[in-house]
Amino acid sequence: MPRTTPPPTAATPACQGAVRYDLPLAETEVELLKSLCFATGAVLRIQGIGPGLVTVDRPELVSQQYEAGVVDIRFVRPGTVGVTIPKEGREHTITVVVR
Repeated sequence: MPRTTPPPTAATPACQGAVRYDLPLAETEVELLKSLCFATGAVLRIQGIGPGLVTVDRPELVSQQYEAGVVDIRFVRPGTVGVTIPKEGREHTITVVVR
């Protein structure tokens, strides 16, 4: 008999927990990364970028800090945040869903 109950949505592999996600720009095809999903408290660490270049469209949902070529974006509240990263003359936006 086929299973009719949908799998639980709280802990899907597509949505990570309160992890640190490292994004080394020199080694990453940013244009292929369209979206991420994290739990509140997760940090997106963007490595190899200058100060003030990474922007977010919902600053009230994040805590952002820059030091020595690294931007840390901590997701402090649930919601959806667009993170824009310039690379090679183009801007790439990653949609981050925070649960």
